[in-house]
Amino acid sequence: MKKPFGGDKREGAGVENYFFNSLLTAMASDDQPKAGESITLDSLQRDILIPQIQAFLDATSDPQAREVYLALKSAIESLAVPADLQLRLGAIVEVALTSGRVRRLFGPGAELSLNALFMKTPRGREVAQSLAELNKALATLKGQTVEQITSTQRSPGAYALTLKTSGCQIVIRFEQAGVRVESLEVDLGR
Repeated sequence: MKKPFGGDKREGAGVENYFFNSLLTAMASDDQPKAGESITLDSLQRDILIPQIQAFLDATSDPQAREVYLALKSAIESLAVPADLQLRLGAIVEVALTSGRVRRLFGPGAELSLNALFMKTPRGREVAQSLAELNKALATLKGQTVEQITSTQRSPGAYALTLKTSGCQIVIRFEQAGVRVESLEVDLGR
């Protein structure tokens, strides 16, 4: 019988502790790679990603694409993904997470672990930066009474949420690429 990522589920608390410890390790703020450094993976992330990479390999006959996927698979197997493969790693992790496949096949602990890994990739850092900028803009609403909240579709897959107070109006755009402040008007009517 094949053991799922990191051990037999019947080991009970051992698996839960493995998930918890993996999460704490991955979420440490000093765990972010610096520019040009490799991203370090744990064995759970490796065990989840190898079949995902193999699926991409099986689906393509393009020699250049196969070469990149083989290099990424080798890096994942060694638990260290160099800078030149991190964009591809981020794309594969993002697909695995947004499809729901990881949670469905491996459970919520695996999903949390891959989310932590995603945040180390260039794409994940972009998302984190956009959320930090959004939170900074939302801080302007502190202490104000919200007068109006509306949502609209900008295009298929792109939506906007407008929050209006007596002192400002902020339009937040949600799309596949992430979330961003579309506009911010302050001191309305003052």
